[in-house]
Amino acid sequence: MATKKMRPPLKKGWLWGKTVVLCALMKNMRLPFLTVVLLVAMAFSAAAQTKIGTVDMKKLFSDYWKTKKATAALEVRKTELKKEMREMTDNLEKAQADYKQLLDQSNDAAISDEERDKRKQAAAAKATEINTSATSLKQFQTQAESQLADESQRMSGNLVADIQKIVADKAKAGGYAIILNASSSEAVVYAGPSTDMTGAVLAELNAGAPIDLNEPSRAAMNISTNVP
Repeated sequence: MATKKMRPPLKKGWLWGKTVVLCALMKNMRLPFLTVVLLVAMAFSAAAQTKIGTVDMKKLFSDYWKTKKATAALEVRKTELKKEMREMTDNLEKAQADYKQLLDQSNDAAISDEERDKRKQAAAAKATEINTSATSLKQFQTQAESQLADESQRMSGNLVADIQKIVADKAKAGGYAIILNASSSEAVVYAGPSTDMTGAVLAELNAGAPIDLNEPSRAAMNISTNVP
């Protein structure tokens, strides 16, 4: 009589656990297997039909004609403020020279005591004037830098808003569901050239550019008012 070979028990490993979980979910959801397959297929189909594009926001901003115009306006304002600061600095330096001269005269033995006292009083008044002028100059520089920073931020915000509007219009017209910023290393892992809308957006942004402002702007909008 032949001995019947016994099959080794099936090991309940990872695959067994996943099968049990899947069966339990199927049972609890009371969905036929075919329905689950169809739902998964529909999800993948929807994902495949999602149209995604990219734009280089850095390039759009730097090559936008209004960026060049805004940068030029900031440069003009910077020049005006620096001129005022130079005048204040010149006046301060002159006051310091006058103070030194008055101080030297107050110690001059060739003049009378009365005249030396007058020069000492004049020197003390000039020292007070110098301190006031130095404080005013420092406050003016701080306010000027803050003013330019605020103007730069406001102008940048307006320019970005213009760009975002054109990007949104292009995306809607082209049926894009998502537009990613290709100039940000954290926003895009990979993007093929067919997804890039930068050229189309830039062309529309610069469609109304004046003739003398049709060159791309390379100037930075961060402007300092420090007097060299």
